[in-house]
Amino acid sequence: MNFSGLLRTKVINADHASYTGELRRVLGPLDLTLLGIGAIIGAGIFVLTGVAAATQAGPAIILSYMVAGVACAFSALAYAELAASVGGCGSAYGYSYAGLGEIVAWIIGWDLILEYGVATSAVAIGWSGYVNNALAAVGLALPEFLTKGPLEDGLINLPAALIVLILAALLSLGVRESARFNAIMVVVKLIAIAIFILVAASHVQPANWSPFMPFGWNGVMGGAALIFFAYVGFDAVSTAAEEARHPQRDLPIGILVSLAVCTFIYILVSGLLTAVVAYPSLNVGSPVADVMLRLGYPWAAGLVAAGAIAGLTTVMLVLFYGLTRVFLAMSRDGLLPPVFARVNPRTRTPIRVIVVSGLLMAVVAGLTPIGEVAELVNIGTLAAFFLVCLGVISLRASHPDLPRPFKTPWSPLVPLLGAISCLYLMLNLPLVTWLRFGLWLALGFVIYFTYSRHHSALATVES
Repeated sequence: MNFSGLLRTKVINADHASYTGELRRVLGPLDLTLLGIGAIIGAGIFVLTGVAAATQAGPAIILSYMVAGVACAFSALAYAELAASVGGCGSAYGYSYAGLGEIVAWIIGWDLILEYGVATSAVAIGWSGYVNNALAAVGLALPEFLTKGPLEDGLINLPAALIVLILAALLSLGVRESARFNAIMVVVKLIAIAIFILVAASHVQPANWSPFMPFGWNGVMGGAALIFFAYVGFDAVSTAAEEARHPQRDLPIGILVSLAVCTFIYILVSGLLTAVVAYPSLNVGSPVADVMLRLGYPWAAGLVAAGAIAGLTTVMLVLFYGLTRVFLAMSRDGLLPPVFARVNPRTRTPIRVIVVSGLLMAVVAGLTPIGEVAELVNIGTLAAFFLVCLGVISLRASHPDLPRPFKTPWSPLVPLLGAISCLYLMLNLPLVTWLRFGLWLALGFVIYFTYSRHHSALATVES
């Protein structure tokens, strides 16, 4: 087999002028920051915080969020540099194509499809549970066979499938409409979080923080690997490069500010949760709302539940958005069928990609008990971050004169620390997660060597 061309790289064009007439440049720095907050604050704060505290880290869940946040900060700085200097709607896929070669780009693109697709479906299932609980509270609970798939003795998880299809319709309308909806939902969930903070702050019991680290340092790191899911999504901001008005300036702002804001909120909320009640009692599906009920504030619990629904909705919206833009970029490059490279001339959105991916994710969310498969999101995200950090180091060496409106400080130390920390967190994930990830990559290699390598736009140019 001829392996020539596997390391061929794409010409760097941060503004992507050739595509300017397709996607609509309407997003400013506030829109991008809210996209990041929309993607990050969701299941992590409303669900995983309690589970990780009860089973992994105890009150030291604060340290777990710090560890995961630092690992993300290293990666975010790398993303910011590449988003400003390389650009394109393909995010880490496009950066890898420019700096590390086509085969690495294919791996990361295939990985991002897994990350965004599985995460959207998994969050849809969690969203369904919250919505059905809200309906039950007002006496309108759905029958059980409409909230579980066939493998759970039901018919279909109808709310999970419907929300994916509704978001597909919203994304098809246009990025401006999607960004406005996201902004409204972000405000709702930030209000809910603010109410929790105000109520919980007056019920702190320092004794609940003793012992602070009941599971030791291994528990802290295990908690960091588990709650890393909470940080999934800030990388989706970089997929908006071709729809940002001033991408070289605004993308770094959106990426770094959203990560900083969300990390602060995570640390504050997790600290209050474990200070208000004993950490073993937090192993429930909705720990933040549950704590409000135990403190005797049912109205606050209701608002928190509404915030959780809004939070999960924005997570799905932004991840779904990121998936479609990566898919679009890969189709433009010929690695996926070019039929998906078409952008609707009226809405300026890749409707074909949105519809096909939306239908597939609706089927997964409606019929599949996603369960432990959601761990694939963590390993997929960490793998993407790992390669982006390596991409910064590679491009600094191969393109030293490339204009870099934003530079990762203390390079190559910071991107190297990012790569090491992401790899370390990956090693803390279960073996079964690695096996599933390996199977997904194996399927990707089959597709690449049977189709993508021969249809690549660069292969056409070389021939």
